[in-house]
Amino acid sequence: MAQRSGQEDPERYLFVDRAVVYNPATQADWTAKKLVWIPSERHGFEAASIREERGDEVVVELAENGKKAMVNKDDIQKMNPPKFSKVEDMAELTCLNEASVLHNLKDRYYSGLIYTYSGLFCVVINPYKNLPIYSENIIEMYRGKKRHEMPPHIYAISESAYRCMLQDREDQSILCTGESGAGKTENTKKVIQYLAHVASSHKGRKDHNIPLESPKPVKLQGELERQLLQANPILESFGNGKTVKNDNSSRFGKFIRINFDVTGYIVGANIETYLLEKSRAIRQAKDERTFHIFYQLLAGAGEHLKSDLLLEGFNNYRFLSNGNIPIPGQQDKDNFQETMDAMNIMSFNHDEILAMLKVVSSVLQFGNIVFKKERNTDQASMPENTAAQKLCHLLGLNVMEFTRAILSPRIKVGRDYVQKAQTKEQADFAVEALAKATYERLFRWLVHRINKALDRTKRQGASFIGILDIAGFEIFELNSFEQLCINYTNEKLQQLFNHTMFILEQEEYQREGIEWNFIDFGLDLQPCIDLIERPAHPPGVLALLDEECWFPKATDKTFVEKLVQEQGTHPKFQKPRQLKDKADFCIMHYAGRVDYKADEWLLKNMDPLNDNVATLLHQSSDKFVAELWKDVDRIVGLDQVAGMNETAFGSSYKTKKGMFRTVGQLYKESLTKLMATLRNTNPNFVRCIIPNHEKRAGKLDPHLVLDQLRCNGVLEGIRICRQGFPNRIVFQEFRQRYEILTPNAIPKGFMDGKQACERMIRALELDLNLFRIGQSKIFFRAGVLAHLEEERDLKITDIIIYFQAVCRGYLARKAFAKKQQQLSALKVLQRNCAAYLKLRHWQWWRLFTKVKPLLQVTRQEEEMLAKDEELVKVKEKQSKVEGEMVEMERKHQQLLEEKNILAEQLQAETELFAEAEEMRARLAAKKQELEEILHDLESRVEEEEERNQGLQNEKKKMQTHIQDLEEQLDEEEAARQKLQLEKVTAEAKIKKMEEDVLLLEDQNSKFIKEKKLQEDRVAEITSHLAEEEEKAKNLTKLKNKQEMMIIDLEERLKKEEKTRQELDKAKRKLDGETTDLQDQIAELQAQIEELKLQLAKKEEELQAALARGDEEVAYKNNTLKQVRELQAQIAELQEDLESEKASRNKAEKLKRDLSEELEALKTELEDTLDTTAAQQELRTKREQEVTELKKAIEEETRNHESQIQEMRQRHAAALEDVSEQLEQAKRFKANLEKIKQSLESDNKEMSVEVKGLQQAKAESEHKRKKLEGQVQEFTARITEGERARNELAEKTHKLQSELDNVSALLEEAERKGIKLAKDSASMESQLQDTQELLQEETRQKLNLSSRVRQLEEEKNSLQEQQEEEEEARRNLEKQLACLQAQLTETKKKLEEDGGAMEGLEEVKKKLQKDMESVNQRLEEKSMAFDKMEKTKNRLQQELEDLMVDLDHQRQIVSNLEKKQKKFDQMLAEEKNISARYADERDRAEAEAREKETKALALTRALDEALEAKEEFERLNKQLRTEMEDLMSSKDDVGKSVHELEKSKRTLDQQVEEMRTQLEELEDELQATEDAKLRLEVNMQAMKAQFERDLQARDEQNEEKRRMLVKQVREMEVELEDERKQRALAVAAKKKLEMDLKDLEAQIEASNKARDEAIKQLRKLQAQMKDYQRELEEARSSRDEIFAQSKENEKKLKSLEAEILQLQEDLAASERGRRHAEQERDELADEISNSASGKSALLDEKRRLEARIAQLEEELEEEQSNMELLNDRFRKTTIQLDSLNTELAGERSAAQKSENARQQLERQNKELKAKLQELEGSVKSKFKATIAALETKIAQLEEQLEQEAKERAAANKLVRRTEKKLKEVFMQVEDERRHADQYKEQMEKANSRMKQLKRQLEEAEEEATRANASRRKLQRELDDATEASEGLSREVNTLKNRLRRGGPITFSTSRSGRRQLQIEGTSLDLSDDDADSKASELNEIQAAQAE
Repeated sequence: MAQRSGQEDPERYLFVDRAVVYNPATQADWTAKKLVWIPSERHGFEAASIREERGDEVVVELAENGKKAMVNKDDIQKMNPPKFSKVEDMAELTCLNEASVLHNLKDRYYSGLIYTYSGLFCVVINPYKNLPIYSENIIEMYRGKKRHEMPPHIYAISESAYRCMLQDREDQSILCTGESGAGKTENTKKVIQYLAHVASSHKGRKDHNIPLESPKPVKLQGELERQLLQANPILESFGNGKTVKNDNSSRFGKFIRINFDVTGYIVGANIETYLLEKSRAIRQAKDERTFHIFYQLLAGAGEHLKSDLLLEGFNNYRFLSNGNIPIPGQQDKDNFQETMDAMNIMSFNHDEILAMLKVVSSVLQFGNIVFKKERNTDQASMPENTAAQKLCHLLGLNVMEFTRAILSPRIKVGRDYVQKAQTKEQADFAVEALAKATYERLFRWLVHRINKALDRTKRQGASFIGILDIAGFEIFELNSFEQLCINYTNEKLQQLFNHTMFILEQEEYQREGIEWNFIDFGLDLQPCIDLIERPAHPPGVLALLDEECWFPKATDKTFVEKLVQEQGTHPKFQKPRQLKDKADFCIMHYAGRVDYKADEWLLKNMDPLNDNVATLLHQSSDKFVAELWKDVDRIVGLDQVAGMNETAFGSSYKTKKGMFRTVGQLYKESLTKLMATLRNTNPNFVRCIIPNHEKRAGKLDPHLVLDQLRCNGVLEGIRICRQGFPNRIVFQEFRQRYEILTPNAIPKGFMDGKQACERMIRALELDLNLFRIGQSKIFFRAGVLAHLEEERDLKITDIIIYFQAVCRGYLARKAFAKKQQQLSALKVLQRNCAAYLKLRHWQWWRLFTKVKPLLQVTRQEEEMLAKDEELVKVKEKQSKVEGEMVEMERKHQQLLEEKNILAEQLQAETELFAEAEEMRARLAAKKQELEEILHDLESRVEEEEERNQGLQNEKKKMQTHIQDLEEQLDEEEAARQKLQLEKVTAEAKIKKMEEDVLLLEDQNSKFIKEKKLQEDRVAEITSHLAEEEEKAKNLTKLKNKQEMMIIDLEERLKKEEKTRQELDKAKRKLDGETTDLQDQIAELQAQIEELKLQLAKKEEELQAALARGDEEVAYKNNTLKQVRELQAQIAELQEDLESEKASRNKAEKLKRDLSEELEALKTELEDTLDTTAAQQELRTKREQEVTELKKAIEEETRNHESQIQEMRQRHAAALEDVSEQLEQAKRFKANLEKIKQSLESDNKEMSVEVKGLQQAKAESEHKRKKLEGQVQEFTARITEGERARNELAEKTHKLQSELDNVSALLEEAERKGIKLAKDSASMESQLQDTQELLQEETRQKLNLSSRVRQLEEEKNSLQEQQEEEEEARRNLEKQLACLQAQLTETKKKLEEDGGAMEGLEEVKKKLQKDMESVNQRLEEKSMAFDKMEKTKNRLQQELEDLMVDLDHQRQIVSNLEKKQKKFDQMLAEEKNISARYADERDRAEAEAREKETKALALTRALDEALEAKEEFERLNKQLRTEMEDLMSSKDDVGKSVHELEKSKRTLDQQVEEMRTQLEELEDELQATEDAKLRLEVNMQAMKAQFERDLQARDEQNEEKRRMLVKQVREMEVELEDERKQRALAVAAKKKLEMDLKDLEAQIEASNKARDEAIKQLRKLQAQMKDYQRELEEARSSRDEIFAQSKENEKKLKSLEAEILQLQEDLAASERGRRHAEQERDELADEISNSASGKSALLDEKRRLEARIAQLEEELEEEQSNMELLNDRFRKTTIQLDSLNTELAGERSAAQKSENARQQLERQNKELKAKLQELEGSVKSKFKATIAALETKIAQLEEQLEQEAKERAAANKLVRRTEKKLKEVFMQVEDERRHADQYKEQMEKANSRMKQLKRQLEEAEEEATRANASRRKLQRELDDATEASEGLSREVNTLKNRLRRGGPITFSTSRSGRRQLQIEGTSLDLSDDDADSKASELNEIQAAQAE
């Protein structure tokens, strides 16, 4: 499954050829034959068709060979329809059975598709060849894609896990299981390869992310991923071997944990291993190899290395059972070099590699040790010790001791040790056990070393992905202890899968609202798991095995008997069926029945070793070997498996109990940890399958695959699917595919998908238990879709048959008619042929045929026919010329009309040009003012730069000081590490001494026993007494030495060695004295009585001494235990602290990610708004009918309203959830704080107790040693203090550099803000342009209305001439006048409605409560429109005979009115967009000041935009009815089809743009909802302020609403009476004049407010300068303190001076940090306040000026045009209100900034006070410290405690500083993003200005082109008239000459070519055409003459 470098197309191994799948022939074959699956011994299952049913049996016909067979009904399995062939997810199969699963896998495997999904599983079949589907191109193909978007692949599983980890912040796991050779290891490597590629840190990381402690930061980039990939070759070399099934089989399980940070980059990895097959190191089966490293070492080692490792040939090692077996395609020598390279990449040093290879060589040497049986006894001997010498040389052992330990080890019997001779079998077993244990310990060390290399980061990763590569379920004929462990693991993993699947199914059903009884299928496996792992009541298999291991006479047989006794009735346990069965018991696993043989289970569970050799290995001179065997106390010794009697076990056995763990216990513990890890992750399951045992590509053994599917749990998953509703199909697809089965169930028209499916289901009459209908899908039981497919195929078959019958009937009838016609034609031919045959010999017929051609009459007829044809041609040409003449006249008339239109347009363009010239002059004046403002801002920028230069100088000073502190930190860190190493070595030595003490106690008890046994002999009694006294003295010496070692470690080591030598000497001396005393027994007989008395006394003294010794040892052990417990608690507290820091960093990263997402949303929103540029370019082209688009817009509106309602509901629910989560988080945080405080107090108490214990121990020592120990402790604490000081200095340096970056970014933001202000001014000028264009259109409309009035007067004069109908016509005139007045008023009202719409949009952007009033007003308008329509319909019937004369004029009026309405509509859209621009710009500024309200502002903007769209569509709907009525009364003469199509396309484009905007806004709403979940706390904090602002705006908007309602009522009064209109207009004019004065007063007030704001800004600048002065003073004081600290460092040289220096440096670093912190906070706040204040005031000034200019222009235009007074008044009031609201908002912002400034001043004063207090306290501490040192050194401990408290406070301050620093980082990033956005807006505005200039130039060019084209058209018109006259003359002459019959000639006086251009078409007339016509006429004349 490796990658191949060929050119083969990888897609054929990934994608299915759907053309083959959807073959209709296969579908028909399946339907016709009723194919099913039947069992087959050869193929597993075969396809067959049902022929006959006979009771419970069925006769089937095999599809392959046509043979018939009899099969039981229960053995038949349904076949899926062909549409499910090669399906990617087998869970979609409608027939879920073993045959269908096997068939699908087989089809895909034969097609090269090795990956297939089965629900949660990804099934992989080993292809046994290289496929090109693992290249980097394939990785990029799967990167970022969802699972269902791409075909199945291991990369899709990896990508899904990686994306879920990043999005859900949930740990992931990928579980790869399967048999050996199925491809688990290869797929694991592909997962690691994919993750290393997509999550590589060197691709996206920057340099500052590299840890500072790395010496080579550039080299480290990408090294972690490289090491992660190189860990596999090392593990494969030491843990993989060749088996019969697999050339590279992993003989161990592993769990690889890859850690990622919050950004998704790899930060470390960890590997855990399970069940290494260590027995492979000593023996292998036939054709198999041991681990690869043995062969690689022997083949690849050089001569020098071979001599060092004492290597020999392959055949010289007994443990290499089969010698050298090569692997096809692999070279062991090359693999050895690759392994060495991988170790170098993993940072293994040369000594480590050499030590490992020595151990590997020693394992081979173990097998070469040969034992022989002695002749007379069973004892083993070693005749040749060459192999033993080599082994001892490699392991650093003594040969004699090793030989003695192997042949006659010391075994504990009771309380004594005896030497027991070993038999040959026992010696061989011991050597093999040692070899296995040595290799296992080497492998464990290697894994630990790789983990150490991969996990170099100090912090814990944010999340991880775990990859489990473990053996799958195994069922052999007889299974041993290893298979039980593997199957136990797979039971647990299958339970995890079942539980996961249950959870996902439950979520799916709940989401769809399906009623289903939920079953946790994970509970099905619990009985089998309990049978294996239950600890008691009754105990399980593992528990019983451990229990038997503790019984001395227990055997495997007793274990089986006890197991049958305890678990015999368990449902999952079975006894052997017959006595002859080889199996001991059976367990019913989920995969089937498994037989177990319990041979050597007790031995395998205990894993005993020769403890004598293990002790020697632990004491080896080779440090590496000693490190491997450091846990010798945890092994099972030979005395526990020697089979001794019960007395041999006794007490010694009990003392050993608990010191070692059995293999079963350890494996169960590690499995429990693994399952706990997996349960906390989101699992992904990969099941690897081996297709055949021959390793052949393209071959698949069905039975083998079925067994693996059963063992892997795939069929178990399918069983679970069958219990529910596995087949799901969406409503639309179900309706589309199966509607043919229910043709009349669904009525015509639109119907919801769910309702349609319900009707179809009712029509199909399906059982309720077979289906469920959800919210978006319909669910079916297994097999229901197959039944529906059959019904569908039958239905389609019937339809096709009927269709074929009709087609064949039609073709037959057509062929019959053709045959009839042929028959009649044959008859005619026959008749003519018969007549010819009769006449051909008749003479008269011959004469007739010869004479007929000579007759003239016949030629005359031919000539007449020719002349007739020519005449017809001439007439056709004449009619063509006449048609051309008519067309010319029509085009001439059209040109005249267009000429008039162009003249009018040209006049309008000239007026527009004049207005544009005036606007340009005003813009130039504004430009000059803005340049002055720019000069002021540049001067301010220069001041800021000077200030920045000062800060740079301060930064350099701080850097020099930081460098000094860093040097001191490095020195102290080195000293601290040295002390730490010494501490570790000392603890190890103390542990060794404790073991010696225990050994001495055993010896003491032994000597007491010997004393009691030898009471009758005096010599033995005296020698024993001396020996016991010597032991007591040694014990007291040992106690004193141990107490001294706690303080002076080096001295204690020397004394310990010395005491060991003394003990050896004493032992030898005692042996000599014993022999001497035995010789002197006779001499000492007389002194027996006296010695007995002395013996009694000595025994009492000895007992007392022993009691005292025991008490001292117990006291010492308790003390050491307390110390270790305290140290463990301290370590736990430190880990908790680090986890707290990590969680805080994670939260801050999340916050930063959120801000980036919000910025991205903002930029997307701005991009959507950029589409208005295209709308402005098409401003002059929007003249069209919008009625065709109204229906689509209304449907979209309804859809969007429903979507918005759903979004609001989801939003409300999300807000509630977030609030609950926040409350829970607060409570959790409070609990954590309490726990943290309690732990800190406990820590302090424990530290006090530890110091008290140390002081108690120190008092027993000499005073000089006590002082030296204290000095060492002081120096250690000094180094820690120096390190803390250096860390503070580094943080200060970072703060300073970040402060500089903040200042630079803020300056850039100010410059960009100025540019943006200019851009806003240009946008406002463009808005003025559109308003002026609107005014011009209104003027044209008024002119046309005046023309209409003139026509009405002419109509009145005509009515006066008609006396007979005088009275009737007078009534009609009145009605007509009323109608005209109402029409004009309606037009005005529509224009006013446009203005009112703008006002309502602005009001609705701020408040949503005005919807009811707006709806009421719109209803009133609709009623008025309905009334007008009724009146108009009634009058039209009476005015039909009078409206004929006015049609043309009304057509012109209606066209202009349409243009005006469209332009008004366009203007309303532009104003909406400009208003939205202004609101969004204000929101952006508000976000810069208060970033917490970003999500709320975005949501509000979206709601306002949607409401504006709804209002716009409602108004369009109301206008549509009037426009349709107006259009119905006018003809469509003069319309241009081209312009209508063009306008339609533009409107379609606008609709599409609106849809895209809405979709983008919906996406943004979704993103903002996610952001709101994190920012809810900030939103709650702003609620109070928002409610106050909302109330104020409510009052203002209520007043505006009343005023608007009043104005609407006034307009209705004007509609009722036309005569009162002029008087009301005059009154309105006066009222407007008064309002104008009020507006001017308000503008003056706003100017005053602006001046006040500028004054406040100046005050803030003055305050900022004061702060700067204070900052300079603080810096000077800080410099003085630094100088003073340097002088103190020079003076202090002694011990007291060093302690004083430590404290002063700490105080100086704290002051520096506080100063830097204060400077940073002050500068950041001042700069942010000043920047925000300045930008806000400048924006307010520009906005006010632009609004004032706009108001002045509007007032001037109102005075010139009285008809527009009402519209202008409303616009002015609305704009003034918006200015007032903006001014109020700016005032509130200024008030907030003032409050913030006051708060900062208070904080500054508090910090200064704290600084003074701290300085005073530090000085007092200095004095107290000096005095205490002079008087008494012992008081230093108290001062150090006080110093520790201060250091804790300093750490707290550091944490606060880091938190503030991160906040500043966030602000800086926000400012930078805002600056980038402002820059983009500026560039867009510049491009817009250039575009407007180009449009102006194009308009001028168009005007000139229009004049030129008008002149050219005039000339061409004259030419055309002349040409038409000439043509008419020529036609007349042609007619005359035709009548006379004379020759026709054409005049060619008109030469050249005339071209007439009309509407893009041309009429060509040339001399060539005339010549051709003349030649044709001449030919006709000549023919007539003949």
